[in-house]
Amino acid sequence: MSEKRSFDLEALSNKLSQILGDRLSTAQAVRDQHGQDESFYPLAAPDLVAFVHSTEEVSQIVTQCAEHKAPVIAFGAGTALEGHVNAISGGVCIDMSQMDKVVEVRPEDMDVTVQAGVKRRQLDEYLRDTGLHFPVDPGADATLGGMAATSASGTTTLRYGAMRENVLSLTAVLADGSIVKMGSRARKSSAGYDLLHLLIGSEGTLGIITELTLRLYGRPEVEASGICAFDSVQSMVDAVTLAIQCEIPLARMELMDELAIYAVNLYAKLDNEVAPTLFLEFHGTEASVADDQKRFAEISSELGGKGFRASTSPEERKKLWRARHEALYAAKALNPGKKGLITDVCVPISKLAQSIADTRKDFDEHGILAAVIGHVGDGNYHTTLWVEPGDDAALKTAKGAVERMVERAIAVGGTCTGEHGIGIGKRLFLQKEHPSAMVMMRTIKTALDPDNIMNPGKIIEC
Repeated sequence: MSEKRSFDLEALSNKLSQILGDRLSTAQAVRDQHGQDESFYPLAAPDLVAFVHSTEEVSQIVTQCAEHKAPVIAFGAGTALEGHVNAISGGVCIDMSQMDKVVEVRPEDMDVTVQAGVKRRQLDEYLRDTGLHFPVDPGADATLGGMAATSASGTTTLRYGAMRENVLSLTAVLADGSIVKMGSRARKSSAGYDLLHLLIGSEGTLGIITELTLRLYGRPEVEASGICAFDSVQSMVDAVTLAIQCEIPLARMELMDELAIYAVNLYAKLDNEVAPTLFLEFHGTEASVADDQKRFAEISSELGGKGFRASTSPEERKKLWRARHEALYAAKALNPGKKGLITDVCVPISKLAQSIADTRKDFDEHGILAAVIGHVGDGNYHTTLWVEPGDDAALKTAKGAVERMVERAIAVGGTCTGEHGIGIGKRLFLQKEHPSAMVMMRTIKTALDPDNIMNPGKIIEC
């Protein structure tokens, strides 16, 4: 039970029970499950958990929450990384996982409409026989509604864009319980305010997304994966920059530093050279993929690359990518018993190598053992700082390192988060990044959610 609760829980519970029956839970285990994501931030359980089946049910629940001035938090798969779903003021958690229907696929228009609880891998499997796919890949098997709410991106952003570029329209429930539809299935529009993209990335603070129409892409005829170690992060970034300038249409470009490679070699018994390493993926026809690989091999050899190799074999591709996929588990194995404080920043590509070097120097000076991985093609990199539970001094050191990492990123024209979002963890950094825009953000929040019931305490303080 939240100490901050100021609404009549029993009255609200009775109202919601009439709507949901046994799909409303007060069980402590269920509440705890819905009071924390994958972040470092401590559990904050909601008072009630509502399992919904339709937009109309979400509307009815939010209407009741509005009448009782009770907080309401949407929950997808719980894979967020900045405390997005922690119910820090108690209230009602709306679990979207049972809204998992693929409503309609339209191959001729290359789009699909889904309920918000559909998961990324579920959609990929559903589309398998159509020759189409939805490429946004944040790594975790997140719900598509959650991905839109946090404006997720990931390893394929370089070629396909993030959620912002791939949501055509959505249906959402606002703080008063009203249902609104934003965007359209047209590929472009100049009609009025761009409210669609106001909701995308709002982290449930302006409304709850219940349905989305997404842009689809044809599955590539050929996919090839490659790997290349480099003398330094700077030479790697130089090679990536030249590849982008030469318009080599890479689908993925992932960076792992020396410590990350060392950790996965130890954990997964691999034999990769312990050096800054680039993992790549090429999509296209047999001829175009072969040409793209050749061009990249020439660039990498000129700029400090050490033995670029690639394959179109599914088995070989899986083996090449294993190091990247095992990175978090490998880092955890290096830090047994500790909990990870995961963070990210994004900088202009020209500033990436120096930003990583400065972060590594900072870590070394403060005795922090943390690897760096990232989406090198768009300047976004991540690290996880491992802290022993209860070690307040170590936590203070880790938080200080994150703060300096963010401040350096903002100072060179970057952002406090490329894809993890703001949640609880980066509210102060958002103010540092956009001090002149905070009044406007609060004005929008207050206009759409005057009682501050929609995921309160996230993104901005009201």
